[in-house]
Amino acid sequence: MVSSKQMVVFVLPVIFSIVFGSAVMADTLQKPDRELNMWPMTFSGESSHGKSSHDSDLEIIGLSNQYAISEPVQIQVKINDSSLSCGDLYITIYVSGSADVVTQGGYFNQCVKDGKLFPNNDTFSKIIDTPGSYKIVADIVSTDLTNISTTGTFTVK
Repeated sequence: MVSSKQMVVFVLPVIFSIVFGSAVMADTLQKPDRELNMWPMTFSGESSHGKSSHDSDLEIIGLSNQYAISEPVQIQVKINDSSLSCGDLYITIYVSGSADVVTQGGYFNQCVKDGKLFPNNDTFSKIIDTPGSYKIVADIVSTDLTNISTTGTFTVK
């Protein structure tokens, strides 16, 4: 059977953890103004060419409506949200109307400078060699895990 040492070392901590966790959860759930914000990421949705649906917090700068096959898509993202100081920028290009990713880029630990343009001292630049219609999505995930997003569309001929 189980010796008293094994009972003290293995079983009692499990019992105490369950009792203590239940007491904390019960106390938390009794508070009427509680906020259980486990993963504070929000998605502001999609919108039209170069504008976000979150009061234009982001704007895609340098996106043309049409590109030639050999012409690079070069953009930067302008931040109009004064509360955003640092975060990670993700730029993804999809085939319009599908979830197929054509290309993407990530720029980590970007902090707002004087011009408020991401990526800092750089430009997202990719060549798309297949004609068609594309959607570009720019996401910024700030250090407090809030997400700001904007989309744009373009064609390659």
